Amino acid sequence: MKNWGVKNVTQSAFEKTGPIPRSITKTFEKFKKELDPNSESEIIEEFRVSRYQTAASIKYLLLLIVVPVIVNQISKGVIFSPFIDYFWNEKRLDVFLNASQEERAFSELQRFEEKIHFEILIGQLPPLSQESIDREIKNKAVELAQYYSQESINAIKNLLSDLLGFISFSYLVLKGGRQVSVLKSFLNELVYGLSDTAKAFLIILFTDIFVGFHSTHGWEVLLENGLRHFGLPENRDFIFLFIASFPVILDTVFKYWIFRYLNQVSPSAVATYRNMNE
Repeated sequence: MKNWGVKNVTQSAFEKTGPIPRSITKTFEKFKKELDPNSESEIIEEFRVSRYQTAASIKYLLLLIVVPVIVNQISKGVIFSPFIDYFWNEKRLDVFLNASQEERAFSELQRFEEKIHFEILIGQLPPLSQESIDREIKNKAVELAQYYSQESINAIKNLLSDLLGFISFSYLVLKGGRQVSVLKSFLNELVYGLSDTAKAFLIILFTDIFVGFHSTHGWEVLLENGLRHFGLPENRDFIFLFIASFPVILDTVFKYWIFRYLNQVSPSAVATYRNMNE
């Protein structure tokens, strides 16, 4: 019984597609099962398989999430943090890792100086001597140097700890062959088991978020923060090239999935999607 269950739960919801929509074939199969005298025992067996599939999938999914996060945090706080802090302070390395940090720091310092002069002119600050203004600017420069030095240190820690977390995630995926198959089957059944309206709603939601005409600003913010997270320069040409190409590729993948799989598994969901999208 267990081998039969594992075999069934590891089957993909769209492995076999034919000229007849699957929704129609499933209706005939359901009617046939209701006339089968052994249908009650089969229903109980399917329930056991479904319960096993759900429990195993949730456990493995939590494992894929929790283990890389724990590895990331422990490696960052225990392994890399003391070593990098000591090395950075001992070698007295440069404050900035890239030109983008310099530009942001100089821009903030310039705005601070202009703010002082502006507040003096409108009377919010008393008249200050040039020496006092230079002292305030110097204090701000030291504050910015400390901030960007810490940002540079954190970027190196993030790069190393995220790499270690990704390695642990890849190891779990490569070593969990049967668990991956069960999780894949569970997600397929979960997605394809939704109602037609729910499927259409999720498709519109994801396509509008990731490939919609207003998604470019979101991708820009995401890329900028991602590059800062790893201490990489915020290259505007790279960001614009990514925004101009990746959403187009993603949109093509969405359309191929709708045409190749969803249109055969649930054509009514595709019709609902088109009606909602018009």
